[in-house]
Amino acid sequence: MILPIHELIKTQIRAVAKRLYGLDDTAMPSITIQIPPNRTIGDLAVPVAFELAKVARKAPRVISTELVDALGEIDGVTAIEPSPNGYINFFLDRRSFLTNRINLPVQQDSIDVSQGKTIVEHTAINPNKAAHIGHLRNAVLGDTLSQLLRFQGHHVEVQNYIDDTGVQVADMVVAFRELESMGLDKVKSEARKTNFDHYCWDLYTRVTEWYEADSSRLRLRSEALQALEAGNNEMADTAAIIADHIVRCHLATMARLKISYDLLTWEGDILRLRFWARAFDILTKAGVMFQPKEGKLAGCWVMQLSDQTTTASENSSNNTAVEPEEVRLKVIVRSDNTVTYVGKDIAYQFWKFGLLGTNFFYRPFNTSENDQPLWATSSNPSGEPTATTPPVFGCADTVYNVIDTRQAYLQQLLAQALGAMGYTAQAEHSIHFSYEMVTLSHSTARALGLENIDTDRPFVEVSGRKGLGVKADELLDRLVEAASREVTKRNPNLPADESASISRMISTAAVRYFMIKFSRSKVIVFDIDEALSFEGESGPYLQYAAVRANNIFKKLHERTDLDEPAIIEKLSSVSTDCLARGDGDGLWELVLESARLDEVVDQAVRSLEPSILAKYSFGLAQLFNTFYHHHPIVNEEQTELQLWRAGATLYFKTQMTRALGLMGCEVPSRM
Repeated sequence: MILPIHELIKTQIRAVAKRLYGLDDTAMPSITIQIPPNRTIGDLAVPVAFELAKVARKAPRVISTELVDALGEIDGVTAIEPSPNGYINFFLDRRSFLTNRINLPVQQDSIDVSQGKTIVEHTAINPNKAAHIGHLRNAVLGDTLSQLLRFQGHHVEVQNYIDDTGVQVADMVVAFRELESMGLDKVKSEARKTNFDHYCWDLYTRVTEWYEADSSRLRLRSEALQALEAGNNEMADTAAIIADHIVRCHLATMARLKISYDLLTWEGDILRLRFWARAFDILTKAGVMFQPKEGKLAGCWVMQLSDQTTTASENSSNNTAVEPEEVRLKVIVRSDNTVTYVGKDIAYQFWKFGLLGTNFFYRPFNTSENDQPLWATSSNPSGEPTATTPPVFGCADTVYNVIDTRQAYLQQLLAQALGAMGYTAQAEHSIHFSYEMVTLSHSTARALGLENIDTDRPFVEVSGRKGLGVKADELLDRLVEAASREVTKRNPNLPADESASISRMISTAAVRYFMIKFSRSKVIVFDIDEALSFEGESGPYLQYAAVRANNIFKKLHERTDLDEPAIIEKLSSVSTDCLARGDGDGLWELVLESARLDEVVDQAVRSLEPSILAKYSFGLAQLFNTFYHHHPIVNEEQTELQLWRAGATLYFKTQMTRALGLMGCEVPSRM
């Protein structure tokens, strides 16, 4: 990793600059570290002289020379040189840099308690039908963010919010009663069948069309919503059965992509435990929420929107025409006393930060592959007996809500509510991790069975409500099938179980890498062929580079009897002539770029842009493949050169494997 050397260089430059120019902490500019365009200039470059020129009143080239003369020796650095234009260039000790890093085992990321606790809430699929391709982007982004934060030592708690009392579930209750003529017992029986979520997918489309055919039927939705909020009735029990089984289907789908959670938060528990009542008291007593006495919103409880939140609401694609004075008011409780989803989210957000003054009960929902229970909230104080004590959930210092850009105004409203209550720090650390929608390429849409495609548009938009979506499971099945054909073609004698395992790994990497390689603000046009390409910018391409590195060590062991520990041991004593500047730059470039993983993770977290990790990993794989073609290892006759090239490849393999792991991808045994 490279950041420890960055920090060492920054610390020593800062100390020297303060001493030379009489600066205190407030006058000392920030120090950035850059990578020069080639290794002849240096390994790291610092442009601080340009900033210091403003306070020291000297030319940058003079300052850089003075700093270099005063710096002295820095551990791990062999030379420090001022450049004519004012940069300070650092050359690292190539032997110690590589041998120290390949000697370090890859350990589990340790938690730095000083950073506090971070909640990442993602996925949050309405439990009314199967997950679709758009949900995959949410879940992959949320899971990748969680992995990046854990890599940095954050204590991360992953939550999945289950809206089991919302409109979509109410619609399914109506659909089963009115369209399928099913009562509670029949719904229970149907829910136990395979692919219940797929069955509900089609039924949801039918009930949507049924409402559109006669708007008076919407009163049944209102009745169902009120029954769900009231609880202890057949409609509420039916909704609970539907939601429970759909959630289990969703968890199985996400598990295919190696996505898991710590806590399932059920909206029904928020209602039953009267979280909203507690939040209502807090907000009304503080005057944050009030009740208009006249106008269209009379009888509702509303919140005054800030200018920023109003702008977000006006820009929302869901915004409808309203009176000017009503643009700045958001309904939290309707005039019929039912709570909008905004109110429930405010209560939930307050609980996440430990500000609500009350808590859930908890129950084990199921057990994951590593025997760690997945917990779910409960409103039952007695609950089911369990041998495991639940962790302490909530009480976070930072909260990331992964939800699409269309919900920007709602997320700003949550932060506004916190700020209005005086919780400034929590408002600043209430972060909307937004993203744009997923569409399909024309060829992929056709391959997945969509008809009547509008070819005038460059992509195909999908809509689960209209039945024009792509079920996540069907997409994953298609990817596994395509990957399996490629694996079989390349390895015709591979055992069936191994071929199936490799195909699953490849399909997972194809989806996960595709979902994060684009900026979050960019609409994705998903294409199966592009995602599965072994040669393009794809997850399988990265896997192939790691597999190639593994194969090198297998062949090297067969020919020389050298295994990885033996290579590491020998590197501590062999000559470093082949690492020297010039001839050794190609090898050193691979080592230095591999070491940047922690720097790249830091950039990705600071900018909240996982695509930075994806782009870095792709570039690293390209660099290794170029190195592999120009610098033979197995067939190299010079022992010392062979050992150093093997060492660089070993470090690349370790770092690429870890980068893939951060993106939720595994390295197959072969491809």
